[in-house]
Amino acid sequence: MLTPRSPRFSRWQQTATLPHPDWPDLRAPNAWLLMLEGRAPWEYAALLATTPWLRKLPHGDGHPVLVFPGLGANDLTTAPLRAMLDSLGYATQPWGQGFNFGPRAGVLEQIKADLQALYRRHHRKVSLLGWSLGGIYARELAKECPELTRCVVTLGTPFTGHPRATNAWRFFELVSGHTSNDPELMAAIRQAPPVPTTSIYSRTDGVVAWRCSVNEPSPLAENIEVQASHIGLGVNPIALYALADRLAQPEGQWKPFEPKGARRWFYKTPVQPE
Repeated sequence: MLTPRSPRFSRWQQTATLPHPDWPDLRAPNAWLLMLEGRAPWEYAALLATTPWLRKLPHGDGHPVLVFPGLGANDLTTAPLRAMLDSLGYATQPWGQGFNFGPRAGVLEQIKADLQALYRRHHRKVSLLGWSLGGIYARELAKECPELTRCVVTLGTPFTGHPRATNAWRFFELVSGHTSNDPELMAAIRQAPPVPTTSIYSRTDGVVAWRCSVNEPSPLAENIEVQASHIGLGVNPIALYALADRLAQPEGQWKPFEPKGARRWFYKTPVQPE
């Protein structure tokens, strides 16, 4: 796992570039899927239109939820998502570190301190929710502090597959100063946390190759496929319904996602790696 003192984390903070392997099957989403990211405003419009329906989602039990934004994003991008969860009775907290430009000095130390503070304040385990790169933080924090973590939910997070099977790896290296190519580090990130873990992803994601967001089969890890853009995952009503369903489960009684009735038309689950 990655910790501020672990060798793998130290390598992630180094700026040296490793040799690039020749992976013939390395594929980021194609130009057509990247163009489809332009539908994100329509997904936000759909969120506004379905607000009355979303208010009827299962209410939470008041437990805290720590929310991490994606690469190059800040807490403003997760505000609609957090507002919905707040309305359902959760105690959400943004990550509060400005723009997410990767694991800069102090980032992982701060998110661990935030998790510990939330646990002390509420006397309850914390759910960790991460969008894109933010999901890596959520997963690794859960590995570091499983005794404080209730569950992990990620949205379009590239935790497996080729590290450069995304259309954002160059931006990541530019803004973070870190290499995206470390096979040993990726092997560690690929391992699911020892807590209930859900990956919500889309095959029409124009930023992250969908196979990079699929958990290996496990009693505590699942995958939920939705139709969404990468940029719109955090405001897509179908994705938010699945998220609310996952968070509403009683602590210690986690079960895989099983949409009922007509809702089954909107989801494909379970999903196995290909």
